[in-house]
Amino acid sequence: MSWTVLGSGGAVSAQERATRSLYEQHARPLQGYVLQLLGGDLQRAEDVVQETLLRCWRNQQLVGDGQDLRPWLFKVARNLVIDDYRLRRARPKEVDGNAWLEDVLADNDDVDRVLSSLVLVQAFQALSPAHREVLYETYYTGRSTREVSLVLGIPPGTVKSRLYHAVRKLRLTLGVTEAAEGQKPTAAVK
Repeated sequence: MSWTVLGSGGAVSAQERATRSLYEQHARPLQGYVLQLLGGDLQRAEDVVQETLLRCWRNQQLVGDGQDLRPWLFKVARNLVIDDYRLRRARPKEVDGNAWLEDVLADNDDVDRVLSSLVLVQAFQALSPAHREVLYETYYTGRSTREVSLVLGIPPGTVKSRLYHAVRKLRLTLGVTEAAEGQKPTAAVK
């Protein structure tokens, strides 16, 4: 970090020498402290250190009082970090111009759900009553193959066969293509 006092090339006055001394003695430890508070954000830490030293220069008598300024500097820096944190939390999140579009496209609303339901109802109507019945008992009520066979009065092998063919017919009706092993199925573009 480099902090240069304007016109300090040939620091002549006692105030200028005190300011340069202040920086040389306290800037590095102060920056280390602020970096910890800010989780390693170097740019913000430099800004806080610079503001802290500027406030010290404005508000403290730097020449000849002999007191240790470090506790005061650390307290001011800490307060600046806290104020900045509070300000960022109180202010709405800043977004770029395209963020709203991503949010709109990512949100599922009632219209999507209604359209999906209509498409699914139409696909179910394309199934035979026996296939609809097996799908309902298996997926909607959550029964096992054995339980479905007892409820419907058909053998477990028939339940498995109807379930397989019902799901296959649904996929064809919905335009979902079979995927290779380890990949997600995709919808066919119509």
